[in-house]
Parts: sequence; C-alpha cells; structure tokens
Amino acid sequence: MNFKSIRKTAILVILFFLPVVFLLFLYPSKHNYNTLEIIKGDILETSAFTTEDGETIGLENNLTVLGFFGSNPMDKATAALNLKELIYDKFKGFKRFQILILVPNGSEAQVKLLKQELLKYDVLKYWHFAYGDQQEIVNVFNSLKTREGLDKNFGTDHVFIIDKERNQRGRLDDRTEREIEKEKPVYGLSSYDCIEVSEIKNKMSEDMRILFTEYRQKRKGTFDSSTRRAEDLKPQDDEQN
Repeated sequence: MNFKSIRKTAILVILFFLPVVFLLFLYPSKHNYNTLEIIKGDILETSAFTTEDGETIGLENNLTVLGFFGSNPMDKATAALNLKELIYDKFKGFKRFQILILVPNGSEAQVKLLKQELLKYDVLKYWHFAYGDQQEIVNVFNSLKTREGLDKNFGTDHVFIIDKERNQRGRLDDRTEREIEKEKPVYGLSSYDCIEVSEIKNKMSEDMRILFTEYRQKRKGTFDSSTRRAEDLKPQDDEQN
C-alpha cells in the first residue's frame, strides 16, 4: 500500500469517526434533563374547598396545577387564558392531571363569567374552581414555598405544580448556563407567572412534561432519578385516558 492510499484511508476513517465522537460529547450535555425537583413537601390538602356541585377536589394522587384567582377572578382572565392555551390544552387527558383554582366564597358570579370566557374555546373537564373561606385560602397558600404574596383579593397570577404526594415541584437552580459560568448567586423557580408567556410556554411546559415522564417511568419500573432525555419528554399513549 503506497503513501497516497494510506493517507486516503486515514482521511476516510477520520471523517467517519469525527462526527460520532462529536455526538458522544454533545449527547449528555444537550439532551439530558434533571428531574423536576421537590421545592417543599406536605402542601396542605384542599379538603376544605368544594366546587359549585359540592365536590371536593383533592391534591393527593393527582398531578395538579394549583392557582389562586381571588374574589375577582375576571381580573385574572389574561392569566387564565394563557394557562389554558399553553398548559391545559397540552396536558388535558393525561392521567391524574388537573388544574385547581381556589377562590373565596362569594365569587361565584365572577367565576361564572370567567368560565364563559374559557368555555369559548373548550370544555373544562380537567379544570376545577373550588370555593372556601379566605383564611383557608391563606392557609393553603402559606403551606407553599414562594416569594410571591396574595393580593388584597386573595389572588395571584402565579401558579404552582403539586405532585401526587402533595410535594411542590420546581427548580432549585433556575440559572442560565451563562449565569452559572459567571458564578451568579443561585436562585430557584417555585411558581410560574401566567402573565409571562415565555415562562409558561418554555419553563412550565417543560417542567410538566418532565414530571409526567417521571411518573410514567415509575409505573414501568424504568425510573432514573438522575437524567431525562429529550425523547422521554414526549407525551405517550399510556398517559392518555
């Protein structure tokens, strides 16, 4: 074999293996996701609240998006519509998924108006409004970890992810890669602002998919608490009703 043949063979080998090596380095950093972390445990159960039909909607054994719309729920119409379009419409029908909005007693008329607005687009089969007294709302809210507060009407634009064991889920470290490189102080993400479309569309939607993946893999016995791959974040048929 002459020098030209050897060089040609070497070049072909390098051209073949270089992309493979590159992908091996790229794969772990680009396509793995951490599990959705537990921010706080033992979130207060919502047994003190009932729907208009007298039904109690609990947190236990459900994957819940929990919200507080206050005594004037129509003030939260923008937040509600964003939540419906970007979260509810994507995850409705997944096993044990629900959106639960707690509102004070006496806000029934406002809730009816908001429902009419939401019902223009879909039936709210997995979306519940539950009523209770103001102190009970404060009690549930205070059991959550958040830097936000309720407004004077006992409402907020922020919503919370609660798992089946009544743990509040989120991100203990929500820094960007650039912020980590610059060693910026650690900050978390314990609630999601429904007015901020990018936060709901990108962060919350991703976090919900990761959480559903965790429970699906637990059922299958394939749960890995260390990483999540991008393909695992796609909705699966066995998650549907």
